[in-house]
Amino acid sequence: METKPIDGKAFAAGLRARIAEEVSALRASAGLTPGLAVVLVGEDPASQVYVRNKAAQTAEAGMASFEHKLAADTPEADVLALVAKLNADPAVNGILVQLPLPAQIDATKVIAAIDPAKDVDGFHVVNAGRLAVGLDALVPCTPLGCIMLLKHHLGSLAGLKAVVVGRSNIVGKPAAQLLLKEDCTVTIAHSRTRDLPGECRTADILVAAVGRPEMVRGDWIKPGATVIDVGINRVPKDDGKTRLVGDVAYAEAQGIAGLITPVPGGVGPMTIACLLQNTLTAAKRQHGIA
Repeated sequence: METKPIDGKAFAAGLRARIAEEVSALRASAGLTPGLAVVLVGEDPASQVYVRNKAAQTAEAGMASFEHKLAADTPEADVLALVAKLNADPAVNGILVQLPLPAQIDATKVIAAIDPAKDVDGFHVVNAGRLAVGLDALVPCTPLGCIMLLKHHLGSLAGLKAVVVGRSNIVGKPAAQLLLKEDCTVTIAHSRTRDLPGECRTADILVAAVGRPEMVRGDWIKPGATVIDVGINRVPKDDGKTRLVGDVAYAEAQGIAGLITPVPGGVGPMTIACLLQNTLTAAKRQHGIA
């Protein structure tokens, strides 16, 4: 069996282009430019790179970008005050507070302070609850990107058996809710699941989101299954440098999986594209635009 890679980079580029067209049309028809505010506390190198990429892609889409970079020792009260200010700013349609936060700041408290209508990360309990009961919600970007890729390549997902390995609030749980919404039969598995390889082998769609390098082996995969690898893990190479690998042993999956997202170039590029999509969606809902 030939295993075909899912090109998330190309799909994300197309999605960003469609968003840019819609932003331009929205500005022309309603005089509205969606605005995204990003708050970065501290100097985590990975977060700095991610925030730079977000700012660049926000501008490329024709949206307004508002960056707030705070020192690592910023008190929690100051971050909460900034969030309150952004909640009240009509030019800001989406708010993203970059995680992780320094130890003196309670991330749960900060997320709870964001207006759910501007919560473009989809982490607020109101959005999580609305997703769980099937109402319109702002959905976490990475699982939203996974579903877009699945529907693009498979069409209808109705009736397919999906196994999600990982139960985080950021990926695992919302991915399962989105798959349920598409009429899949869904199992959430995790590190304490009995016979985890056996559970994975039942999946027509296998979503790996555990953050453990190459944990899912080739013989865990049902022949012909579609594998969505959310993991981005940096592992050492023999020359002392590092390389990126997913949560799935990609080489072992070749010839077994029907479709698979590579790492890098699979799910990763979808995350920022879906952040832009969420910002556009939030802007429209805030102004009563269908």
